[in-house]
Formats: sequence, C-alpha cells, structure tokens
Amino acid sequence: MHNLKSIRERLGLTQQALATGIGCTQGNVGHYERGQTLPPDMARKVIDFAASRGVPLTFDHIYGDGTLVEGVGPAKTAEASHG
Repeated sequence: MHNLKSIRERLGLTQQALATGIGCTQGNVGHYERGQTLPPDMARKVIDFAASRGVPLTFDHIYGDGTLVEGVGPAKTAEASHG
C-alpha cells in the first residue's frame, strides 16, 4: 500500500498535473491511487517532483507511515511586484 493520493492532494495537484510531473499518464496515477503497486522508479520520480515543489518526501512517506511535515507545502511562484 502507498500514500500517493494524500501526497498528491498535499501538493495541490490534479492527477493529470502529477502525471505530467512524473512522466506517466493520468490513468497510471489513477490506477496507483486505487491500489496498483507503485513501482520504486515511479516513487523516486514522485520524491524528486515533490522536492522540486518544496515538499520533502522519502520512500517512507510513500510506502510507510511517514508523516508529511506540517507547514511545508508546494513552492509558491514568485510574482515580480514593483511597488
């Protein structure tokens, strides 16, 4: 079992956005969320993608009971404001 759906929701992403970020299809993400085994190579892509969005993950977060750090969320895009 894995925690892909809760991780995706924590990242604030749709299945399609996560699929694009990790290089698979939305259908694959849906299958993983419904219980299909998430292969370790895809888990690594999720970890790397989450890190790029400011959310540190480990394999324990995906496959185990690792708790996501509160207050850590997706990286916000910096908007240039010249006031």
